[in-house]
Amino acid sequence: MVSRRFVAVLIVAVLVGTVLAPAAASIASSPGTDSGLGAAPSDANVSVIEASQSDPPADRLGWENGYWYNESIDVTPENGLNDSELEAVVGRSMARVEQIRRLEFETTVSVEVVSRQEYRNRWGTNASTPNTSTANRLHQNVKWEALLSIGEDEDALAGYRSTQSATVGGFYSPGNEQIVIVSANESVPKMDEITLSQELFHALQDQQFNLSFDRLTEEGHNAGNGIVEGDANLVDQLYQQRCGAEWNCLQPGTGTDGSDSADDETDSDAGDSEPAINYGVYLTQYQPYSDGPTFVTEIRATGGWDAVNDIYENPPASTEQTIHPEKYPDEEPHNLTVIDTSADAWRSPDLGNGSAEYARFGQAGLSAMFMRPVFASSGMATPVVGPVEFYNYTDSGEVSSVDPLNYGLDVTDGWDNDRLYPYITNDSATTNETGYVWKTVWDSEGDAAEFAAGYTDLLAYYGAQPVDGHRDTYRIPTEKAFGDAFYLNQTGDQFVIVNAPTVSALSAVRAGAAPAVEETTTASNGTSAKTATASNGPMAETATTTSGPGFAVVGAVVSLLSVALLAVWRVRDAGWDG
Repeated sequence: MVSRRFVAVLIVAVLVGTVLAPAAASIASSPGTDSGLGAAPSDANVSVIEASQSDPPADRLGWENGYWYNESIDVTPENGLNDSELEAVVGRSMARVEQIRRLEFETTVSVEVVSRQEYRNRWGTNASTPNTSTANRLHQNVKWEALLSIGEDEDALAGYRSTQSATVGGFYSPGNEQIVIVSANESVPKMDEITLSQELFHALQDQQFNLSFDRLTEEGHNAGNGIVEGDANLVDQLYQQRCGAEWNCLQPGTGTDGSDSADDETDSDAGDSEPAINYGVYLTQYQPYSDGPTFVTEIRATGGWDAVNDIYENPPASTEQTIHPEKYPDEEPHNLTVIDTSADAWRSPDLGNGSAEYARFGQAGLSAMFMRPVFASSGMATPVVGPVEFYNYTDSGEVSSVDPLNYGLDVTDGWDNDRLYPYITNDSATTNETGYVWKTVWDSEGDAAEFAAGYTDLLAYYGAQPVDGHRDTYRIPTEKAFGDAFYLNQTGDQFVIVNAPTVSALSAVRAGAAPAVEETTTASNGTSAKTATASNGPMAETATTTSGPGFAVVGAVVSLLSVALLAVWRVRDAGWDG
């Protein structure tokens, strides 16, 4: 059963509201497919329960609130579930989660099914805007602008809320001790048992394990979710494998267990425009849902569920560890510091309340930055990294339903740590003119050079051009979404990005940025040569790169995966990360 809840203090709850993360339920394998998950947990120690069997003398795995995991229940979901029917569905689903995961519920949580329109009105885009400090608003805007996801003409909070409203499928609120399932059907909201199973398991996690992970940064949140959401989505997928094969399950649109057909399952938001989806935010936070189940599956294969339980006491230290399970637990991020050399007019926003003053994205965030153009662009320009590189395919040539996206891109492999410090001036609150210093460290100088080359190409994709008279300095035109000046500096295994509204402001954000090019005439053949003097170290030649890969976007495949990835999102806890 369930008590507190770890997965979501809604985004409505100011800065400690929620951030979204999509779930893999809608793309889980069906029975008989090549799931890559291995066999479902054995039922050898649990006798087959007949529907007529009486309740056990004491609570036990596979039985909850009067219902066995494999018994039939009498419900008529086409008209929505009344209170007694909802109680039966929840009780049986709890028993099924127990049966799969071999953990016992202690208490039961309330469950509510709402339409998507009601969700938007109460928690999403139509709800009252949460209060947030100017410093935090600017911090979030800078963070997502740096990841080339949200431009200066947009608001990060609005982008979060819009994406959440468009795609959330359910959430579990620890503060309210309630699960909410969001139905696509507006007239008669319908239960989706697969979504319910994952939210129930989140409640079970909350009471069985210590979930007080590092949630201060995007990377810390995603790393912790490698076990939290990886475990939950593996349970979700194993649950769905049994639906139809062994169990009747309520799944709107499938006709199973008396549910209606897909024809009735439509969103009838008459006159209500669909909220926009920000793919940069979405893809950054999708990583634990794609890599997490595979990470947990490998742990389970060697040590069973007990080994998975142990991960909660030693969660992944980075998304790199869940992208590359062989790096868990030994390869931890490099200790990284950034020295402030900004002019007096520029400062980092003071967030207070124990919030991290810096942002950290990890390999997951950096890879999402390269993936975003495929989903967000018009297809007129060639992205630096295309779908052939970041889709995971099965032997039959289909996009994997278990781990669809490859966040282990060549351009981001070798990540060892990163920190981004936003910078603002006294005028930033009204102009939204900001800057940042983003320092990354890599396993080797070659890894740093490869990322520097890819990032330079990514800036070019968004319209950047080299700035005459300044070495390793680029400018995206002001009229474009990410219109700013950028200075790039690689020194050995480190790569630093400095951003400011203008080229002249770069050196104010970080001393020595955008060094001037000096003309010399010392070449032996009498020709002139250009050299540069920079106060913060030399720039590796490989950091100024050539064009990106010359392949075209595969439109049909992109469309297919877009539908799959956007099918279900779930709210998560500790919303505004650093």
